[in-house]
Amino acid sequence: MTWDLVVIGGGNAALCAAITAAEAGCRVIVLEGAPKPYRGGNSRHTRNFRCMHRGPLSVLTDEYGEDEYYEDLLKVTKGQTDEALARLAIRGSEESLPWMEAHGVRFQPSLSGTLSLSRTNAFFLGGGKALVNAYYACAEDLGITVVYEAQVSHVAMDNGLFEGVDVAVAGGPIERIAGRACVIASGGFQSDVDWLARAWGPAARNFLIRGTPYNRGVVLKDMLDQGAESVGDPTQCHAVAIDGRAPKFDGGIVTRLDCVPFSVVVNRDGKRFYDEGEDVWPKRYAIWGRLVAAQPDQVAYSVIDSRSLDLFMPSVFPPVVADTVEELGAKLGIDGSALAATVTEFNAACREGAFRPQELDGLSTEDLDPPKTNWARPITDPPFYGYSLRPGVTFTYLGLKVDRNAQVAGPEGNYPNIWAAGETMAGSILGQGYLAGFGMTIGTVFGRIAGREAAAYVA
Repeated sequence: MTWDLVVIGGGNAALCAAITAAEAGCRVIVLEGAPKPYRGGNSRHTRNFRCMHRGPLSVLTDEYGEDEYYEDLLKVTKGQTDEALARLAIRGSEESLPWMEAHGVRFQPSLSGTLSLSRTNAFFLGGGKALVNAYYACAEDLGITVVYEAQVSHVAMDNGLFEGVDVAVAGGPIERIAGRACVIASGGFQSDVDWLARAWGPAARNFLIRGTPYNRGVVLKDMLDQGAESVGDPTQCHAVAIDGRAPKFDGGIVTRLDCVPFSVVVNRDGKRFYDEGEDVWPKRYAIWGRLVAAQPDQVAYSVIDSRSLDLFMPSVFPPVVADTVEELGAKLGIDGSALAATVTEFNAACREGAFRPQELDGLSTEDLDPPKTNWARPITDPPFYGYSLRPGVTFTYLGLKVDRNAQVAGPEGNYPNIWAAGETMAGSILGQGYLAGFGMTIGTVFGRIAGREAAAYVA
């Protein structure tokens, strides 16, 4: 049969597109590359959705207007964003939250360690896995066909018009699935380590991939090889500092380390290299993957004392513990004397003041390079705790260029019946950096747009 809409991918953006199109009367097939237990792409690792709102909305407090939201985005991207598409995503988030609730997604108030996000981000009850399961249940109710372990290798076109996809299911022979329209929502290329190394250099082989291992960029490469217009820098990505003990792939959000603002972070040589207290963690956590990537051996270490242990969401791995800083360094595998000297220098630069962990407190160091501009409290109370840090890549920003209707740009104008949503087009908005919860915003808003536009085309 010829499907009305073929959706490549099985995460948040793909499901939003599929559900929207099915509700408009389309016969939809979703091709998910992962096995069923691992369905959902990076969406199953998410926690929250960044949402504009003009007053209290669901679990969100106060208000979070379009201009403030956009200014927050500008700070992390340093202006490298498409303003029209960014504002479209921001405005679309407000109406998306009730749409999400209407399709089975449940939210909860911010918990300890995330209180600074209570106004800006709505947290999923049950996390991203619960969101994914809700959408798949909705898809089943709508009669959407889902095929798992569906590895798409080629998007077939005739003079720029989508005709179908070549796909192998569960390692079987390649088959052609025909369709009248297509939404590409298959993510970036971060799980292809060879591609990462070509973009970043050999150091990338030391990176950990905290996202799904199924996003290898096969469809992205196929589209680019056929002349689709690209957007984004292949060396830019959503990369955070994660526990160095995390697995190579699929560690997810539980491996993220949120202790940095309350710690001293040193490299392999026991030296500090950046301001740990530059801003609240949701606005800075995504820069630390790249910072660690630039250090020798792509590794760093975060050190705290007993007073800070309960100030952040814990990692899945317990910290390394020692009675002295020097002993902690030895246990972490670095020069304990060098670490102790760095901590002593840091402690001497700290000054008196009110320590307020949930807000910018201005408690900064004096005459220290690099400075620590907030939460600069001496590390003095044993026992001392340490974590190893490595770059953890969630998704890459090289992707397909789209317009405000999520339509993919080709060599001679937009493809008439191909749309893209989610991480595979996020480079249009995220030129660099990241804002907590914004990936889910992009995927939800542009997934719904893609589904709506594809349904209109089919009709």
